Amino acid sequence: MARYFDVHPENPQRRAISQVVDLVRDGGLIVYPTDSCFALGCQLGNKDGLDRIREIRHLDDRHHFTLVCSDFAQLGKFVRVSNTVFRMIKAATPGSYTFILPATIDVPRRLMHPKKKTVGVRIPEHAVAQALLSELGEPLLSSTLLLPDEEEPLTQGWEIKERLDSMVDAVVDSDDCGTEPTTVIDFSGDEPEIVRRGAGDPSRFE
Repeated sequence: MARYFDVHPENPQRRAISQVVDLVRDGGLIVYPTDSCFALGCQLGNKDGLDRIREIRHLDDRHHFTLVCSDFAQLGKFVRVSNTVFRMIKAATPGSYTFILPATIDVPRRLMHPKKKTVGVRIPEHAVAQALLSELGEPLLSSTLLLPDEEEPLTQGWEIKERLDSMVDAVVDSDDCGTEPTTVIDFSGDEPEIVRRGAGDPSRFE
C-alpha cells in the first residue's frame, strides 16, 4: 500500500520531504508533482524502479526516460551540451520542457535510447519537486504519469493513490500541479526537433 503525503505547494514540510526521500533511497518508486503534471520517480540506479515504471506505463526500450535535475550544474553532469544549445536551454528553464541530449558516461546504459545514446533532462519550476531534488542531492529518474490507453495524465492525488496503491510506494500530493506533459525538444540532431508539444511554449525552438 502506497503512503500518501499531503504537502504544501509553496512551502513543503521538511519532515514529509525527508520521509519521501528516505523511501526513494530505500529503492522506492514515488509519484510526485511537477510544473507540467504528476510524474513517476525513483533513484537513478534503481533497476527495479525502472522496471516498475515500464510496467505501469507499458513502455518499450525506445522510450526516453527523463532525469529531473535541480539545476544546470546537476544537468551538465549527465548530458553533453554545446554552447549554442546551452544558451537555448538556459533561456527556457526552469520550466515545462524536456530536452533530449547525448548522455554522458554517468548515465546508466539501460536509461539511454538504445541507438541514439540519448536521455531526457529537465529542470522543473515547482517547489515540491525542487525540495525533493534538494534533499535527494541527485536527479530523479522520471516519466510522466500517463497510463496506457489514456490520453490525459492523472491529475488528482487521491485518484492516483486509489489506482496505483499496490504499484508505487508513495504519492506526494500538493493540490498544485500542471495538467499537461512537458514540451519535448530533441537536440541530438543538427537542428532542434519538437517531439511533443505540451505545457512549454515551443515557438522559441521553431
